[in-house]
Amino acid sequence: MPAQLFEERIEGEEKIEPRDWMPEEYRRTLIRQISQHAHSEIVGMLPEGNWVTRAPSLKRKAILLAKIQDEAGHGLYLYAACETLGVSREDLLSELHSGKAKYSSIFNYPALSWADMGAIGWLVDGAAIMNQIPLCRTSYGPYARAMVRICKEESFHQRQGYEIMLTLSRGTEVQKQMAQDALNRWWWPSLMMFGPGDADSVHSLQNLRWKIKRFSNDELRQRFVDMTVPQAELLGLNIPDPLLRWNPDRNHYDFGPIDWDEFWNVVRGNGPCNRERLHDRVNAHEEGAWVRDAAIAHAIKQRNRQAPVAS
Repeated sequence: MPAQLFEERIEGEEKIEPRDWMPEEYRRTLIRQISQHAHSEIVGMLPEGNWVTRAPSLKRKAILLAKIQDEAGHGLYLYAACETLGVSREDLLSELHSGKAKYSSIFNYPALSWADMGAIGWLVDGAAIMNQIPLCRTSYGPYARAMVRICKEESFHQRQGYEIMLTLSRGTEVQKQMAQDALNRWWWPSLMMFGPGDADSVHSLQNLRWKIKRFSNDELRQRFVDMTVPQAELLGLNIPDPLLRWNPDRNHYDFGPIDWDEFWNVVRGNGPCNRERLHDRVNAHEEGAWVRDAAIAHAIKQRNRQAPVAS
């Protein structure tokens, strides 16, 4: 039976490949997760793109441009992985531009200062790494292989963001306050990045059983808090949570409640920058149509040149 064989392969840690039999729900789940991941990479370029011309030095501009390039590549890898499941990239982008498809809620918050580029790299990419490293062992082969390179590059992004925060925290009082303000605004949205609590996560149990995910949302969130608190202490910055404290009995940090009303409000399209981000993304896609048309025309010309001439 195909279903039984599929389950045995999952239990045996075998990778499922595009031509293998898979349950339709497994395929749909992967399309939803991988496409949401791809959309997040592409939309995530927008708040950073606004700061390229305002970066404080040529070196900072070059680093930020390199990071944005990486994220475009990540989107490309992920859309390609998603296409192996039988869905077209055009359909995926159409769902994003219509507002039907979701992307990470954190990219609907504004980047108000240069310190936000540090906070995004340190916190947002740090949370992404925590979530994505286990995906290198996800059960679907093309997704797992794409994640290996993505995680290596995300690690650079996280270090780059932390270095910005370190420089600011060692600077003037105004610069340190800028870093603290960025931390204050990005901390809670970063915790929300892992998704709803396990009790409210619709897909979590099935994703764990099929080994699409390896850890639950709350497990990953706790790991992120435990990793990030000592880093903030080294920066001399205060995490904006009066309930945050080390719990020796659990050997973890306890932290305050997340405002899930805010999370769901942003997910439903009512965040500070939802409309702005979607408008900018659609506009960029439309303005880039001539590039895609030129690439297709060039590919057709090259193919025709290489075609054998009939005798």
